[in-house]
Amino acid sequence: MKRTGKKIVLYAILIVIALVMLAPFYMMLVMSTLETNEIYSFPPHIWFGNNLVENFKSMMEQIDLGKAFLNSCIVTFSQTALSLLFCSMGGYAFAAYDFPGKKQLFAVLLGTMMIPFTAGIIPWFIMMSKLGWINTYWGLIIPYSANAFGIFWMRQYCQNNVPISLREAAKIDGCSEWLIFFKVVAPNLAPAYAALGIMQFVNSWNDFLVPLMVLRDNELMTLPLALKSMISDRANDYGAIMLASTCAVLPLLITFLCASKFFISGLTSGAVKE
Repeated sequence: MKRTGKKIVLYAILIVIALVMLAPFYMMLVMSTLETNEIYSFPPHIWFGNNLVENFKSMMEQIDLGKAFLNSCIVTFSQTALSLLFCSMGGYAFAAYDFPGKKQLFAVLLGTMMIPFTAGIIPWFIMMSKLGWINTYWGLIIPYSANAFGIFWMRQYCQNNVPISLREAAKIDGCSEWLIFFKVVAPNLAPAYAALGIMQFVNSWNDFLVPLMVLRDNELMTLPLALKSMISDRANDYGAIMLASTCAVLPLLITFLCASKFFISGLTSGAVKE
């Protein structure tokens, strides 16, 4: 009976926390159906309004949502796919092979995680300019096709969940190193791929600073830049802005809900050494 009471209290606390976390998303949905003056009214509206169609028309007049959505998809999916490929290859190399300077190189890799991006933003921009990647997707995709955290994440997962005996057995069967990785190791990294993929997807989808520096053409604008273009120094249609924000957030929520099981599995299996 005492144990049941503890469970009830625990679940009640979790439900309250979940409701608090969901409240901003709910209010964003509500505001996307209201007029601007209704958004500023007090007490605030907590139920849906009747201005959804007008907000949608206003939003489409201000931005090309479909084009911005397509641009974000191109950049995000490309970044995520390349990051999963190169980070898993790098993490596997650090976990499976011994080579001169391995520890020192890995220490340098971890050291780069302590340096904020803004500290090197000027040389980074100069490099992108010299490469001719300003106002192109290349400047958004290639520099983020691998990152220190992703390599570290994959290294830890490979060490804890990919036994050396598996690799040795494949070598005895005559597999090349490339075949071992793609046919033997990669299938065992599915939970790690899911967890890292979601994190990379969210970071890339929400990225505002890098597209702001790289992109110049409105035709190449990603969703965060499109949302920013709806805000001016004069009167803003906040109902349309909230609707656009809802459209931008929905893919993230759907992605996480669909892959949450694999995401949690990747986090837990990567944290426990067998």
